[in-house]
Amino acid sequence: MKKKVEKELQSLSMTHAQFGVRFDYPPDPEGFALFRGQTVRLNAAGLGTLEFLFSPNPGENLRPLAKIASGGELSRVMLALKSILHKQDTVPVMVFDEVDTGIGGRVAETVGRKLKKVAQGKQVFSITHLPQIAGMASAHFRVHKEVKGNRTYSTIRELAYADRVEEIARMSGGEKITETTLRHAREMIRP
Repeated sequence: MKKKVEKELQSLSMTHAQFGVRFDYPPDPEGFALFRGQTVRLNAAGLGTLEFLFSPNPGENLRPLAKIASGGELSRVMLALKSILHKQDTVPVMVFDEVDTGIGGRVAETVGRKLKKVAQGKQVFSITHLPQIAGMASAHFRVHKEVKGNRTYSTIRELAYADRVEEIARMSGGEKITETTLRHAREMIRP
């Protein structure tokens, strides 16, 4: 699995990333589960613990993923794992927050394709600022924050096709939407 995850990470612009898995069976003198000749901790998830290890940069040792990965790195590692295991995974809903951090262009398109693949038979929410990723979605929602008095309110609205095109055009070309950015946005919204 290590090699498969590292290959997926390379395609997600994490060229030097290393991945590992550590199984640990902490001894528990009060425990009643016997494993490899010693009494070990037994919890609701079974015997022992499993920890993902990660190194994003060359020359760094593998360390616990949960402790060292940024939000974008964590999302891409999760996407790599889900890309490999999506058919065996029974989780019906997944959320990828800022999976596009530090990428663009070709890699963003790769991320979009992987998200689309993972979404087969599942519901995937991806918070993104890249049109290459958003364009591959089957539905788009816009989150709008508004301050009223001393409170902040958020609203979420599903976008109709014309609004989707406009939002992708805005993501591609900034606030000024032109006929060129609209045409490009229509091409990016894939069935």
